[in-house]
Amino acid sequence: MSLATDAAEPTLYKRIRADIEKRILTGEWPPGHRIPFEHELVVRYGCSRMTVNKALSELAQADLIERRRRAGSFVCRPQHQSAVLKIADIRAEITALGRSYGYELMHRKLRAATAADRDRLGVKKAGKVVAIACRHSADNVPFAVEDRLIDLSSVPNAATADFAREPPGTWLLHHVPWTEAEHTISAIVADDHAAEALDIAVGAPCLVIDRYTWRGARTITAVRLLYPGDSHRLVARFKGG
Repeated sequence: MSLATDAAEPTLYKRIRADIEKRILTGEWPPGHRIPFEHELVVRYGCSRMTVNKALSELAQADLIERRRRAGSFVCRPQHQSAVLKIADIRAEITALGRSYGYELMHRKLRAATAADRDRLGVKKAGKVVAIACRHSADNVPFAVEDRLIDLSSVPNAATADFAREPPGTWLLHHVPWTEAEHTISAIVADDHAAEALDIAVGAPCLVIDRYTWRGARTITAVRLLYPGDSHRLVARFKGG
């Protein structure tokens, strides 16, 4: 095919953009799919590299593709979302995104509640807790790290639950009814520990969700979820009275 004239190329770049956009929005090219290289598109459409570059630049500005230096262009993955007004199962969240879920139990300890534990759970009486630290991943990329306390006076079966096989949040949602929950949302920068756990740079922004659940007046669990700040957002949709 001969190269298009300069006069025709303004229309051609719109066609290139529309063709690629259609493939993305119909799912023909799923998240993570590599877009043909610029030189391949030049041959396919019989145009200049400048025309192809303009089409790809507009697709990137529309957050449909991600351009990576030396690697090419890829269909953007949707940002991870959590609903603010419900208790979400992280495993279900990741699966719903069409991604492969991974789970790693990093720490589990059954112990007498310390003063800090009792303060965090909002309980006064001495008792026992299960302290858990774990990591959730999506397509082998860290998605969130979890630091959780479970009050064994409220959930005695947690003492023998196999949290090496099943994430504690998933287990609780399927085994323990709750009547009230509270979310506190904040932001921090990653320290050495968080950076290593999430495979991000020290000082990178992180989204934090502190969640507490109760059954009646009894505390069930307190959990802190830490997410990479550049890849997670919270969504709430509600109606006025």
